[in-house]
Amino acid sequence: MIQAVNVTYRIGKKALFEDVNIKFTEGNCYGLIGANGAGKSTFLKILSGELETTTGEIAITSGQRLSFLKQDHFQYDECVVLDTVIMGNARLYDIMKEKDALYAKEDFTEEDGIKASELEGEFATMNGWEAEADAETLLNGLGIETELHYKLMKELRGSEKVKVLLAQALFGNPDILLLDEPTNHLDLDAIAWLEEFLINFENTVIVVSHDRYFLNKVCTHTADIDYAKIQLYAGNYDFWYESSQLLVKQMKEANKKKEEKIKELQEFIQRFSANASKSKQATSRKKALEKIELDEIKPSSRKYPYIDFRPNREIGNEVLTVEGLTKTIDGVKVLDNISFIAGHEDKIAFVGANELAKTTLFQILAGEMEPDSGTYKWGITTSQSYFPKDNTRDFDCDDTIVEWLTQYSEIKEAPYVRGFLGRMLFSGDDGVKKVKVLSGGEKVRVMLSKLMISGANCLILDEPTNHLDMESITALNNGLIKFPGVVFFSSHDHQFVQTTANRIMEIVNGQLIDKVTTYDEYLESDELARKRQSIEEFERED
Repeated sequence: MIQAVNVTYRIGKKALFEDVNIKFTEGNCYGLIGANGAGKSTFLKILSGELETTTGEIAITSGQRLSFLKQDHFQYDECVVLDTVIMGNARLYDIMKEKDALYAKEDFTEEDGIKASELEGEFATMNGWEAEADAETLLNGLGIETELHYKLMKELRGSEKVKVLLAQALFGNPDILLLDEPTNHLDLDAIAWLEEFLINFENTVIVVSHDRYFLNKVCTHTADIDYAKIQLYAGNYDFWYESSQLLVKQMKEANKKKEEKIKELQEFIQRFSANASKSKQATSRKKALEKIELDEIKPSSRKYPYIDFRPNREIGNEVLTVEGLTKTIDGVKVLDNISFIAGHEDKIAFVGANELAKTTLFQILAGEMEPDSGTYKWGITTSQSYFPKDNTRDFDCDDTIVEWLTQYSEIKEAPYVRGFLGRMLFSGDDGVKKVKVLSGGEKVRVMLSKLMISGANCLILDEPTNHLDMESITALNNGLIKFPGVVFFSSHDHQFVQTTANRIMEIVNGQLIDKVTTYDEYLESDELARKRQSIEEFERED
């Protein structure tokens, strides 16, 4: 068990948390939610002990081990992957190293033997003999192949390092597990594995995530941060949303009834206060009026952008024809004779672990990369707008937000351009911010403003949900659902894919799997089983 007791945390004069009292108990998974800047990550650091409270304390049951998912991808660069995972249990790892040092001594003494015996006993108690096997199981489950287990961390790609750090946090059955955005940079298969792991995890979990499907799948409780307080709800994210909406509705209805009663009492008092025969009744009603208090209903600190893609032109029947696209990058054939035809009602999600293949295809369709062979042809009624996964090049300039967006607008008047920025929660002086100093989430919202102002009827979106908070993801999700054009997109957000796409494509070993179906149906299909078999056969041959 871990609990916050009268915790206040101040940054300067501002209280990020004030007099917070909350208890997290064994066997439950708590989803920690709140608007951007509400302090979710900060609260996890307070629970972990990385940050000290201004007042109050964090209490942990004696003897319990806490594990916290770290985001420093370079901290372990000189460490072997398998060792990095085992470091998740610092005491166990120290014992292993101390044992190795003792046994390596040339002048092994009787005292060393006694010490080694003590270490061996503690090592066995901590299931040390299963440590490497357990670490390998975690790595394999997250998609880190066995051949990488004995490489140095610096030899891994960024997305692979993320998975190793997650395996480190999960290692050794910690009593309290703190996870800050654990699904970031994970492919959908790895996310599904993590979901099952957490569902079966018997200790305490506190997780911050912007993935609504993930929170619904794993969480037994929801802790909502709003206005420096934390309110605990029993149930997952959807239950919290319904409960919080219902609570506000009930408070508004109760206030409405109170206001009607107040008006009724005031009218009576005004009418009969001067009437001697009614004076006692008027006095009685004055006392009743003084006792009525309206419930304080604070507006939530959450802000939802308004995302509305309106095409300048209705799309025709001929949208896109792709024939035999092939592309090799760094000696690997990432696209191998890809062909498909997109229709005017298609919203196609590209899924699966092959990130490079998806990005390469999107870059070719957006005209930013040439294929080695094959062709693609857009219909004459189509217009395209592209959202790249990496927007570094787009924002490498000294433009303000307004200047940057104006270059993509047919109408150059500042009020018109600012209107689109306003929809994405940029207001007032925000417009004169330099684009190169924006945060990751702000850059994504500016890119979405560009897509809206373009009036395109075909959108190509490569991981648009990265860096967005839950409110922005919800707004984008709703915007794409009602968008009357064609969408080609990829995302690691399960609910986003399930509710937006009506067609699923996946590129495996350069080959295309194409099914007109929902994402959930695709995951359950025989095609996916055949795909997995194809991958296994390919790996054996390789």
